[in-house]
Formats: sequence, structure tokens, C-alpha cells
Amino acid sequence: MFAHCRKFLMATLVAATLLPSTAYAEDFTASQKAAIGDVVKAYLMDHPEVIADALQALDARNKMAEEQGRTDAIQANREAIFSSPYQAVLGDPNAKIALVEFFDYNCGYCKKALSDTRAILDKEKDVKIILKEFPILSEGSVEAAKVAAAVNILDPKAYEAFHFDLLGSRGQADGDRALAAAAKAGLDEAKVKETAAKPEVAAAISQSYDLAHKLNINGTPAYIIGDELVYGAVGFSELNSKIEAMRACGKTTC
Repeated sequence: MFAHCRKFLMATLVAATLLPSTAYAEDFTASQKAAIGDVVKAYLMDHPEVIADALQALDARNKMAEEQGRTDAIQANREAIFSSPYQAVLGDPNAKIALVEFFDYNCGYCKKALSDTRAILDKEKDVKIILKEFPILSEGSVEAAKVAAAVNILDPKAYEAFHFDLLGSRGQADGDRALAAAAKAGLDEAKVKETAAKPEVAAAISQSYDLAHKLNINGTPAYIIGDELVYGAVGFSELNSKIEAMRACGKTTC
């Protein structure tokens, strides 16, 4: 009886690949459905590893789908990601390789990753770093981001010194500390404060929020290089390996 049910189950599974579910399920009697259920249960009890294998396969499939979704989102928003008029750029703005970073001035991991930014700028002259103000941790983060965006509008060349000073400092960043860093970088505080209230600054930060939503970025730092999204302060070595791959084959993995 068990062998007969097994053959019946196999025939059913084959039919399932050929017919819509509603076409074959309605043809089974209650006893046939019960027999199929018994065979499936017996098989799974004898081979529970099948469930683990299936869950692993499902997890792998879901991860692949998520990665493809992120890739598609990056491709669909390339202009805003890599060529936005609002973004700050460190290094040669004409460099062929772009590393995009979403960051918050109060993010401890962003502060830790600042040395990676410095190392890339010093070592990789054909790489530009595009910075996206993404203040998500506090109101002070929002205030600092507005000042940063204003600095970039008023004097893009001064932005690098401002950025390293503010992100590299201890304590919580806010509007006052950001204005002090701007003054240290050579800008007029009153002019920066005035510019920080302009629509262009709000638009710059709003665009970062919008991109983050589309790319499912909910933490900092987050990087984009090529068509890949990299979460977290992964370190210079990993970022550099992706840069070298981009240089070699135009992708983060050759």
C-alpha cells in the first residue's frame, strides 16, 4: 500500500508541474488526499533533513531576490546616486570609480570608518567618494547635515576639511558644532546659517532619504559601489578589494 501511495504521489507531483493547481486538486477524493498527506508525512519523518535543505534553499533564493532587487533599484536611480547636483564629492570629481557613502555625523561606525575614507583618498587617486547626508539618529544629526549641505553649496572645496573635522570630533554633533567646524574651514558662520535654511539644503537631505527608502537603507554607514550595496563599516580592506575589482573588470566581483 505504501509503495502504491508513493507512486501515486510521484505521479501527482509530476502532474503538478504540468497543470494549474485548481485543475488537478479538485479531481482528488478525500481518501486520495489523505493518502498523499500520509506519504508526505512519513517521508518527512524519515528524512527531516529535507525540511532543513528546503529552508536553506528558500533562504538562498530570498537573498538572491533581495540582492537582485537592490541591483535593480541602483540601476533605476543611478542619476540621483552618482550624479546628483546636491552631493558632496571628495577626491577627483572626474575619477572613473565612485564610492558612495550614506552617513550620519553622530554615527559611531561612520566615525570609525572615517579612517577608511582617508586611506582611500590617499591611496586611490582614480576614486571619488560621494557623500550622502543621511541624518537618522537625532535632531542634532539633522542640524549638522543642514550645515554640511550649506558648506557644500557655498564652497565645495572646503567641504573635505569641514567633513573630517566634524565627523572626526568627539561628542554629539549638532548645528552649533557644525557651524564651528564650518568657520574653522574658512566659511562665514552667518552665511552658512543663512544658506542652511534654503530650499536647496532641504532638497539635498530629502533626496538622500528618498534614495535610502528605495534602496532599503536603514542604517549608516552604507556604501554603493558599482551595482552593489554594502552595509556597515566593513573596513578599508574590503572596500579596497571592491575598488580593485571595479578597476579590473567594472564589477565588484570579477
